[in-house]
Amino acid sequence: MNRKQIAAQLEETRRDTHRLLTPVDDERLTTQHDPLLSPLVWDYAHIGVFEELWLLQNLSSGQQVDEDLLHLYNAIENPRHTRRHLELMDRPRTLAYLEDVRTRALNLMEELDPDDERHPNHALLRNGFVYDLIDQHERQHQETICQTLQLLPGGYLKELPATPPGRDAGHDMVEVPAGRYPIGTDAYEPYDNEKPSHEVDLEAFRIDRFPVTNGEYLRFMEEGGYTRQELWSRSGWDWVMTFGVQGPEYWSGGDGTWTADRFGVKAPVPETEPVVHVCYFEADAYARWAGKRLPTEFEWEVAAAWDPATGSKRRFPWGEQASTGDRANLGTWRFHPAAAGAYPEGASPLGCEQMMGDVWEWTSSDFQPYPGFRAFPYEEYSQPFFGTGFKVLRGGSWASHPSVARATFRNWDSPIKRPIFAGFRCAADA
Repeated sequence: MNRKQIAAQLEETRRDTHRLLTPVDDERLTTQHDPLLSPLVWDYAHIGVFEELWLLQNLSSGQQVDEDLLHLYNAIENPRHTRRHLELMDRPRTLAYLEDVRTRALNLMEELDPDDERHPNHALLRNGFVYDLIDQHERQHQETICQTLQLLPGGYLKELPATPPGRDAGHDMVEVPAGRYPIGTDAYEPYDNEKPSHEVDLEAFRIDRFPVTNGEYLRFMEEGGYTRQELWSRSGWDWVMTFGVQGPEYWSGGDGTWTADRFGVKAPVPETEPVVHVCYFEADAYARWAGKRLPTEFEWEVAAAWDPATGSKRRFPWGEQASTGDRANLGTWRFHPAAAGAYPEGASPLGCEQMMGDVWEWTSSDFQPYPGFRAFPYEEYSQPFFGTGFKVLRGGSWASHPSVARATFRNWDSPIKRPIFAGFRCAADA
């Protein structure tokens, strides 16, 4: 993209951030509503600080930056549970700061030559890498902001926007043959944990055509899913017993009648929509109850992207171009998943549907580096989280922007996390 296109993209993303937060009054904007999530005003300023760091400080040694703000809004230095105690900027100061950083960043962009290989940070400028980094970072924080909006006292919405109608397409499984498949990407773009591209050998498997719906999950609950220890891993059962969990987050009721609270709009649980706000342990227990298992992240990626007709993988299930709204419930901020079968044009070549958008999907895989992994452009993005403490999620949710929802994108989170917009689909050995 040229400079004008980059500037337009950054401005569109910023308008969307403002659109999310403008309706929130100052008291709720500055309150920390959950220790697992930041005060909204922290996220608001953090996107500007991240931009100042990468588009000013790291691109020009002559730029004056506010070191105090860089420390105050540093996510590593200030974990989420501590942010309510920080002296954060209020809304007017935050808005003024965001505008100042953006003006200086755009002015500096006019002075930089992305093709100048002599520039000390040519690796950041090449192909607009650093501008994509900033844009995708802000888009990811928009989704985090949505997680907090769900918690606002008094609610955030008066009614939920409509989604396309679903269809009764059955809930069968798709067969995937054994083979050697490409995983990951070598594309010169964020993020490092998707790289490098490599091949894996997979045994034949089956995977659900659609994500598990609320109606299917209700049957798991009705058959004692939360009371049958044999369905849960040891850690999962400890979690159930410790917190007394009886259903997905934001559900209330019982005795066959369940209500979901979605951004302040309370209504009976919609049985045809994918279940959302369940943690890894719940997904794992459901899969065991159904006589199945969760897919590995490699199985998920192959089911989403592999095209047996061409012997190659796609960037998105439907092809190479990001969805404009007709193939997936992505970035439209409808604030809830669409019913199963709503996006037949977004099907993968193997026949799986709604693998992008609606809900992030838990996989059985621990978040580990790919062979030959190299941290870039900074170690703190992925590297500190590798290990057995986090599970990989794939696909993106209704709150994810199309720019971050690609077949190779790897999200990760704690197996007990439920505020995220996560669901799942099951798999089985062939």
